[in-house]
Amino acid sequence: MCPAMNILGVEKTKETECRYQKGVRHLCESGITRIPRKYVLPVSDRPLIHVKKEEEEKIDENLNLPIIDFAQLQGPNRSQVLKSLAKACEEYGFFQVVNHGIHSDTIHHIIEVGKKFFELPFEERAKYMSNDMQAPVRLGTSFNQNKDGVFCWRDFLKLSCHSLSSDLLSLWPSSPVELREAASNYSNQTKLLYQLLMGAILESLGIMNYDQDNIDSSNNLKEFEDGSQLLVLNCYPSCPQPDLTLGMPPHSDYGLLTLLLQDEVKGLQIQHQGKWLTVEPIPNSFVVNVGDHLEIFSNGRYKSVLHRVLVNSSKSRISVASLHSLPYSSIIQPSPKLINESNPKLYKDTDFATFLEYISSCEHKSKSFLESRKLAN
Repeated sequence: MCPAMNILGVEKTKETECRYQKGVRHLCESGITRIPRKYVLPVSDRPLIHVKKEEEEKIDENLNLPIIDFAQLQGPNRSQVLKSLAKACEEYGFFQVVNHGIHSDTIHHIIEVGKKFFELPFEERAKYMSNDMQAPVRLGTSFNQNKDGVFCWRDFLKLSCHSLSSDLLSLWPSSPVELREAASNYSNQTKLLYQLLMGAILESLGIMNYDQDNIDSSNNLKEFEDGSQLLVLNCYPSCPQPDLTLGMPPHSDYGLLTLLLQDEVKGLQIQHQGKWLTVEPIPNSFVVNVGDHLEIFSNGRYKSVLHRVLVNSSKSRISVASLHSLPYSSIIQPSPKLINESNPKLYKDTDFATFLEYISSCEHKSKSFLESRKLAN
């Protein structure tokens, strides 16, 4: 018997309504041809996919993000690259890093491992399902399935990478067999890249000086070196009705910096000058974005920017996000070096406990957490 349909042609059987709790991959594996109502966005929130041909280029135009050549950042042109970095963080909140030194084999391996994990039988994936936001290993769906009013078309595997001890690695999935090695190697290399990028960002803010032979990390960079790191493998399966839903809704990231690795399938969009623009994937590059914590730390000079993810009807998409910030016990506050009479403090002090409490108690929308941290000057 065919399932009942509402006016949108969306399945509304009780059986289907229960299945969304098990994730999007599970829904797709069950053979659905229409998305459950739980994934259908209000008309005003839906992506504009079906447009007139003459408008298509304008609506779906690709965004050329500022490109930071990491090799040049480490060379004699550092001062010029730092200016470009500052401008990117101020005007876009995003940039792409090329020539970063992470081998292409490492990049391809983590993408392939991610694909293999999400292709495992549901029973194998389900071992890691958890509603605990602080679990060191967590398979989940949507953004926050505990609170989301409308689910997004996304499954994820989150791996805590703060301390890659044997005890922690033993909690990570043992299948596919190469996942632990690939993810630990990738997390180590992205952590080093993050530390070097943060050194450049601190210098671009005028907080520290760079010595070609030695960064004074004991005074300026130490608190960033042993920070938190979370690796998130995202799976966006092909969707039978991509015009009704999103892979991720508009949001900003909570940390200092996020290093995002995309596969060849387009999907990431950022909001720039009032328009949603698609980021064209550059092979072997990282899309890096300013997080809420960096906006707070820079006292609003560098902006975290809304971004979202589109899905499509023909291809699944994998991305790997490495989210970095200070240690979980640290207080995030505007740098005292950036506060003076003409630049008063704009944000309350905050910490991870406050953030986790906030997102556990309400639906995460746009930059709502950051807005809750602003002072009414």
